[in-house]
Amino acid sequence: MDYGQFLIFAGVGLLAQIVDGALGMAYGLVSNSILLALGLPPAVASATVHTAEVFTTGVSGVSHAWFGNVRWRLFWQLAIPGAIGGILGAYFLASVPGETIRPFVNVYLLILGIMVLLRAFGRRLIRHQVQHSGVLGFFAGLLDAIGGGGWGPLATSTLIARGGAVRSTIGSVNAAEFVVTVCVSATLAWHVGVGHWSIVLGLLTGGVIAAPFAAWLVRHLPERAVMAAVGSLIVLISLGQLVRMLHG
Repeated sequence: MDYGQFLIFAGVGLLAQIVDGALGMAYGLVSNSILLALGLPPAVASATVHTAEVFTTGVSGVSHAWFGNVRWRLFWQLAIPGAIGGILGAYFLASVPGETIRPFVNVYLLILGIMVLLRAFGRRLIRHQVQHSGVLGFFAGLLDAIGGGGWGPLATSTLIARGGAVRSTIGSVNAAEFVVTVCVSATLAWHVGVGHWSIVLGLLTGGVIAAPFAAWLVRHLPERAVMAAVGSLIVLISLGQLVRMLHG
């Protein structure tokens, strides 16, 4: 094992999981972006990240359940369709590059990020029942597998933008992500295998250490502050990706 590489990616996993557990997104996006920058093919990078996420999402889901952040009806509405979408997306990624769909996903995320920011800084946070969570879960799982990340940004930002409570939304999305990640990881491992075990072990070690703290953090942060952070994170990620594509 390359211990230097292990320590570097343990730090990446630590930071990525704090962001993911506290904001409900970005572990896969942060980790996958780094792996792609290192030259790994999209399918291999996604398989590596999702293998690590099996462990980090498991600990994160249990932590959110422990702190009472999970709404179980929403969990099942997201988890089952998300797993189906994730399996189909993994099959697609194993045979077709996912680059062509990324610009459309990033435009969608940019719009959602702006919506979340407007809600965070508005005078009132209007709540209403979120409809069609199963459809959302399916497409979030599909795009998460294809893009190597994106379950949190799609699911969390959509639910919050539509009026979902921040703490229960983040907790439910993180818990459901475990089910989706297991399905995606198993499908990709079957088709492309899993290498780079020092990276996998580093990512999951840092992520597992950070998961309980992140679950505690979301319980104690002010709701508007979390929403502002979620919106800002989505806008920055999507804008950065779009700019890179335009100049790439």
